[in-house]
Amino acid sequence: MSILSVSQLNRYVAFKLHEDTKLRTVFVRGEIANFTRNFRSGHCYFSICDAEASVRAVMFRTNADRLPFEPKNGMHIILQGSVTLYERDGAYQINVTDMQPDGVGAQALALQQRREKLAKLGYFDPARKRQLPQFPEKIGIVTSRSGAALHDMLQILERRYPIGTVCVYPALVQGEAAPQSIAEALRTAGSDRCDVILMGRGGGSNEDLSAFQTEEVAAAVFHSPVPVISAVGHETDHCIADEVADLRAPTPSAAAELAVPEIAALKYTAAQCAERMQHAIFAILDAKSQKLQQCRQRFIAAGPENRLNLLSARLDTVTEQLHRAIRQIVLEKSGALQMQLERLEAYSPVAILQRGYALVYHDHMLVRDVDMLHPDDTVTLQLANGTVRANVTVIQKGDPNEI
Repeated sequence: MSILSVSQLNRYVAFKLHEDTKLRTVFVRGEIANFTRNFRSGHCYFSICDAEASVRAVMFRTNADRLPFEPKNGMHIILQGSVTLYERDGAYQINVTDMQPDGVGAQALALQQRREKLAKLGYFDPARKRQLPQFPEKIGIVTSRSGAALHDMLQILERRYPIGTVCVYPALVQGEAAPQSIAEALRTAGSDRCDVILMGRGGGSNEDLSAFQTEEVAAAVFHSPVPVISAVGHETDHCIADEVADLRAPTPSAAAELAVPEIAALKYTAAQCAERMQHAIFAILDAKSQKLQQCRQRFIAAGPENRLNLLSARLDTVTEQLHRAIRQIVLEKSGALQMQLERLEAYSPVAILQRGYALVYHDHMLVRDVDMLHPDDTVTLQLANGTVRANVTVIQKGDPNEI
């Protein structure tokens, strides 16, 4: 018996496993454990186990990328593959070529996982949903050019809101190329300065509506710069695009009605607004007219003409008061002057002379004392009605009453 090296033994066992036709294609049911996916290579490594045993498994990237769902630990699956030996470790493994959930459809599981992923990214957050424009000028429609949904939406928009501009961005709404076509149409409508976008199609099977369940369409709706109304299928149909959109409409026709107001209602509202505006304008005009009249009256009252009249009246009053004061002063001064005149007249030498007295002058000087005169002096006697010259003969001092 020959002695084999470890490498030779493992290679031989690997060859035997490969030659066994029963192990070339096996189907195994079990639970995923220790699942990892290499970041660089994309290969998946895990174990599949049941209550009593486990076996290692590998799924290379070319097969893993075709899976419609993301494998996770604890997931029950049925896998297809071939049994091989990993010669380096001497451990056998299953080279997995395909797998599907055990008990749950792959498409349903993939959809569930996609919803969970998008929810974590905030795609379904109600806080990010935007209000629709009240009076859109440009309405974009993303749908099939040949579908009945487009005809219904155009008809409703024309009837309800003929003043708006409608632009159609045709897209495939089913088939493998539909997700990319819908996403590109949404991006074009968003960059074309539409105010709101209507996206949808008529009813169909789940397979027909699957394009609106994709992450690609959901991302295009989420990143749209303008509000998006989703109207996919009938009222009972629900898809991921409906949940990401700013508003879901049960049908494409309902989406058209939600996107724009009705022109008749607008006209009625405009007429009411015009009537209220007219009443408001008249009320403002009346108030301003009254205020203007008040300002005019105040201006006239404070104007130069009125002020001149007021000052003129005040001047007349002051002038009259001044005249009365002057007359009073003149009267008072006249009375006082008269008294002074009477008093002066009483003390006047002329008055004294008129009573029989005379003034004696010597050498033009009033003689006040007999010592100012000498015998033989010539004196002048001033009488009331003339003068007399006389010679002094005798000078006698003493009381005049004794002469």
